[in-house]
Amino acid sequence: MNIEIDVASTAPEEDAFGLQIQWDRLIAMMDEVDAILLRTAFSTIVSESRDYAVILLDSQARSIAQSQICVPAFTCSLPSATRSMLDIFPPETLREGDILITNDPWLCHGHLPDFYIVMPIFHRGGIVGFIASAAHISDIGGSHDELKARDLYEEGLQIPPSKLYEAGAPNVQLIRIIEANVRYPKLVLGDVGAIVGAARIGAERYNAMLEEYGREKMDAVADFILRRSANAMRDAIAAIPDGEYLGKALCDGVTSPTNIVLKITVAGDTLHLDYTGTSPQNPDTAVNVVMNATHAHSLLALKCSLCPELPNNEGLFVPITSYAPPGSILNAQRPAAVQARSRTSFHTHTAIYNALAKVIPNAVQATSGSFWFIRFMCQDDEGAPFVVHMLPNGGEGASIGMDGHSTIAFPGCSMVTPMEIIEANGPVLIRERAYHPDSGGPGKYRGGLGSIMRIETKSDKPVHVAVRPDHTRYPSDGLLQGHPGGLGAVLLDGRPIEPDPFALQPGQMLTLHLPGGGGIGNPLERDRALVETDIELGLVSRRAAGDIYGYAGK
Repeated sequence: MNIEIDVASTAPEEDAFGLQIQWDRLIAMMDEVDAILLRTAFSTIVSESRDYAVILLDSQARSIAQSQICVPAFTCSLPSATRSMLDIFPPETLREGDILITNDPWLCHGHLPDFYIVMPIFHRGGIVGFIASAAHISDIGGSHDELKARDLYEEGLQIPPSKLYEAGAPNVQLIRIIEANVRYPKLVLGDVGAIVGAARIGAERYNAMLEEYGREKMDAVADFILRRSANAMRDAIAAIPDGEYLGKALCDGVTSPTNIVLKITVAGDTLHLDYTGTSPQNPDTAVNVVMNATHAHSLLALKCSLCPELPNNEGLFVPITSYAPPGSILNAQRPAAVQARSRTSFHTHTAIYNALAKVIPNAVQATSGSFWFIRFMCQDDEGAPFVVHMLPNGGEGASIGMDGHSTIAFPGCSMVTPMEIIEANGPVLIRERAYHPDSGGPGKYRGGLGSIMRIETKSDKPVHVAVRPDHTRYPSDGLLQGHPGGLGAVLLDGRPIEPDPFALQPGQMLTLHLPGGGGIGNPLERDRALVETDIELGLVSRRAAGDIYGYAGK
């Protein structure tokens, strides 16, 4: 999965300043591509939840720049997915105007709704780079029940690496196949069009930089970015004492819990993750993870701890390798069901930080309460099928020196769809959205709070709802004597229900309790002023302040 980079610096010191400016320009360019996609997308999952990423690859398909707000795990898997597509469509066979697409889970990020779209950038007759995009599209067919598929064939349309455009002309037959197999073709094809349009602007901007600086200079920029990033990560790893560090995580699973077992080996300036001992892949639920997604989520957690200040790019990941046994739930083999893979992959950070807390406690955080996924399925004003997505988030885990943020995505960067957008686009009313008191895991530094949401239909017809919750059985772990966060729950008219698709009837109330993040450090050591502030803001009850934090009041 990793690439080779010459770590020996060849750029004169006086050139480094100019190279840094060009790096910043590339990031600004990708921010523009990101903004165009955001503003032209059709679905709420892209335009509001921001479940997408756009990156710039060099001529060797190595990632060098990305937008500053995106789903970071996508950016870890996009380069390898691009290289896999180029194995099938070699660069020398591509023509200007060609655009590639696939949603193969074993090449991309682990489930069929993620469309990976790659556009070669041509300059003076040759390929000089690629604009690569990943986006969670609003539907891919298959069952509404995302948790209980038995294999990939129940989960929707598979698109092997294909040409979406050929020499600038759309592949009409492929587009017709997509249109015929999804429930919401306007949203799906609208988002595809937005991705293509944004990529074309990115290609124009990169060509302008090439005209200004020349290809040789831009190739030097790519080498500089990758080399500097790889060296920074090597330095960060070298600061960790050599050794083996064990971690674990226990996840909800579906019919049975999932155990993640991890051994991290640090040797000099390299780091290896070994998930041997993790639960086997599940034959009758969709919480299996492909190795690409396992590797990407592992890289994300390590990057956040070891090199948080550097922009994401592939150079950072050269010193890191990972392994999960084939047939385990973190290296599922075809044709395993993988639709709800985040219910497992989003817990790798728990095992990683559990292991590293023993040696670098200041660089880890407790477990976060993300990630939930909700769809409201209805009809639009013209009577056509329509869907509104929402990605509500639990609380973030605490870290030493900082409480966890409340209702924020980690690991990820998705946004909570605004209530006004949900109500304007769908037939539901959000009656309440508020912090859930005492849901943040107690600690010297408190975990972020989850929220309480109360939802009802504003239609005289039932609204079909699909919910993918997490941390409803096993809470977000605390670290270093910190306590776990509060559990999540899905309630219908006050009674717990299983996360199966259901019809929300007029007059019924759907209540969601989003889980809190874990705390870090001994709660009895929490600053008394912070406890008092938590009480005043309604984040912690007086009873919890007394029982857990030992607070006796003023």
